[in-house]
Amino acid sequence: MEQLYQQVILDHSRERSGEGTLENPAGQSFQVNPTCGDECNVQVNTAEGKISELAWTGKGCSISQASLSLMYEMVDGEPVTEVEELGETFRELIHNRGQELDPEKMDQLEDLGAFTGVGRYSARVKCALLGWMALRDALIQAQDGSKEGSGE
Repeated sequence: MEQLYQQVILDHSRERSGEGTLENPAGQSFQVNPTCGDECNVQVNTAEGKISELAWTGKGCSISQASLSLMYEMVDGEPVTEVEELGETFRELIHNRGQELDPEKMDQLEDLGAFTGVGRYSARVKCALLGWMALRDALIQAQDGSKEGSGE
């Protein structure tokens, strides 16, 4: 199983889903891991409570790049509330020191379960979470902007 997980991370670090930029993002967040120099910029648009567009750019280790790629695959087009819940579950996994979560949560994470072992290495925790921190920040901006624009 560990070899399969490693392969998922390697595949996504080479063939990155969602890498690119948006023309007019409603939310955008640039994050850097000062420990290792990984960086990413996540851009998002929302409509009707869902992520309508998502893109990211970044450079760094295979863990950070694979996490961004899988994040894109898991959340693009999904309701913001579900994205936030998935992000919390992923953070819980990463902070679980290399142990799996209960089966229901692992099912929810799908291929993100490949990052289970990352929690054993404290230096790699921020690598895995970097894109998720950027997404959370970008979503807050996008939602604040949409509320201002709609007069709420």
